[in-house]
Amino acid sequence: MTTAVSQNAVLPLYPRQDVTLVAGQGTTVVDSDGRSYLDFLAGIAVVGLGHCHPVPLAAASAQLERLWHVSNLYWTEPMTALAERLSARFGGARAFFANSGAESIEAGLKLARKATGKPGVVALHGSFHGRTLGALSITGQPEKREAFEPLLPHVRFAERNATESLEGAVDDETGCIALEPIQGEGGIHVLEPGFLGAARRLADETGALLLYDEIQTGVGRTGTFFAWEQTPVRPDAVTLAKGLANGLPIGCLLVADGVSDAFTIGDHGSTFGGNPVACAAATAVCDTLTDELLASVAQNGRLLADGLAELDAVREVRGAGLLLGAELDRPAADVVDECRALGLLVGTAGDNVLRVTPPLVVTPPEIETALGILEEVLA
Repeated sequence: MTTAVSQNAVLPLYPRQDVTLVAGQGTTVVDSDGRSYLDFLAGIAVVGLGHCHPVPLAAASAQLERLWHVSNLYWTEPMTALAERLSARFGGARAFFANSGAESIEAGLKLARKATGKPGVVALHGSFHGRTLGALSITGQPEKREAFEPLLPHVRFAERNATESLEGAVDDETGCIALEPIQGEGGIHVLEPGFLGAARRLADETGALLLYDEIQTGVGRTGTFFAWEQTPVRPDAVTLAKGLANGLPIGCLLVADGVSDAFTIGDHGSTFGGNPVACAAATAVCDTLTDELLASVAQNGRLLADGLAELDAVREVRGAGLLLGAELDRPAADVVDECRALGLLVGTAGDNVLRVTPPLVVTPPEIETALGILEEVLA
């Protein structure tokens, strides 16, 4: 058990729950007292294939025995293999690897500035792109920004799914339009196809880059490898992280062919980016996300969403695939605590929004078990 002394050695930046997790397998985690929990948070949509999945585990373990790090002064086989997989999934793109989602956003902002020569960025109210200064500058949540202002200038915010608001925010100085296809931390809100189409049109008209933040929606979370595949709109660049290496730290800026030439040697970098162990695991994840598995994500997502919608305390269910938010008639944090007491881990995405993001390998019986616990808590 984690002691008060050891907890005091950690900066208090997270409202951590009173449990210390020590092991995991599939959709189950175990705490230091030996109690098991059904994990329907998956490390905040990170452990997509479940805890200790044998394929990325074997790939990472094998790489650990061969080579850990050499820096980006050299090529490594896992890094190039992963870049090839992602390029094929995107339909022609080049990758820059980092260590986190926020770093991927920072790379995307620099790319847009270099490619267009324009300083302006348009993002959305309610968005979340990270906590580094650049990523925070385009995060549309004032409570997260205020303590660190002034942030980057030339940032404007538009209303979600309001084309007129977006048109008013984009001008000739806009170099980047940054969107989450589904706003995650902002409450699990899906951007409408028409709104995404307007963003694509405005980017084309002004010469801006359309950057999709798929840190949470990507790598199969919504039932396709990229969430943008479910819309008629193809972005110029995409950021990935969370589920890419099934829990090992990694981030990626993926830039479409025809745009990627904007970056040249020395424009950006990362000492640990493209780490061989993380890239080996991520390559294994890409290979494991078959069409059959992605189809099951969509199917099980519908099963889970329908079950959530039937609960009396749920006002609305939003999201896609296994990225779901249930808006409640009560504080979500209280529900999280009560669910944990009954052996179910879930999260929040706002004061009244329950975040439900189980591993992509979750089964229908596990979904029924989770819904049963939620029904008991919300009764």
